[in-house]
Amino acid sequence: MTEWLLDGLLVAALLATAVAALLSRDLFRAVVVFIAFGLLMAVAWVRLEAPDIALAEAAIGGGLTGVLLLDAVSHLGSKWPREGRQRGGKQ
Repeated sequence: MTEWLLDGLLVAALLATAVAALLSRDLFRAVVVFIAFGLLMAVAWVRLEAPDIALAEAAIGGGLTGVLLLDAVSHLGSKWPREGRQRGGKQ
């Protein structure tokens, strides 16, 4: 019974982080939620008894890709329009 509850919570968390990453308008927040999604996927692979895939997912999905995306967001800086500003750069 508790295993089903844990699996259900894991699926709900995966769906919530996936939707949050897709709908986030702030790039930094989207990348952080994407990293959380990758770490939750690693937990899901552990629950499916695939530790080799879980390690690869944690290292690549949660680690390497997250660091590269955070670096890309930092290089964008003021080039990307933030909330409250229009694309033309006018207030």
